[in-house]
Amino acid sequence: MPWPLMLPVLLLSVSNVFMTFAWYGQLRFPATPVWILVLAGWGIAFFEYCFAVPANHYGHQVYSAAQLKTIQEVVTLIVFAGFSVLYLGEAIRWNHVAAFACLIGAAYFSFAK
Repeated sequence: MPWPLMLPVLLLSVSNVFMTFAWYGQLRFPATPVWILVLAGWGIAFFEYCFAVPANHYGHQVYSAAQLKTIQEVVTLIVFAGFSVLYLGEAIRWNHVAAFACLIGAAYFSFAK
């Protein structure tokens, strides 16, 4: 895969790792006051934007906006599945896999000519 096609996917992947921690990392700290969680989330989200904005900027040169959004959603699910299992200790069940397969099908149609 040529570099201009890969760069947005790589940047969106890094961006999603940060955003997943910004949104869901706080679930392991239920006793922490919400205002602290919000500030910590904003701090983490800054780094997410540092990768998401260039991903979309460069990505729009080779992908449509709809394709970029589709890539972002698929990457989000992959990152979240790993995060859910590795960080939160939650299982991925058959219905999660089925839903993910449906979204992969949707992604196929986004890229179909």
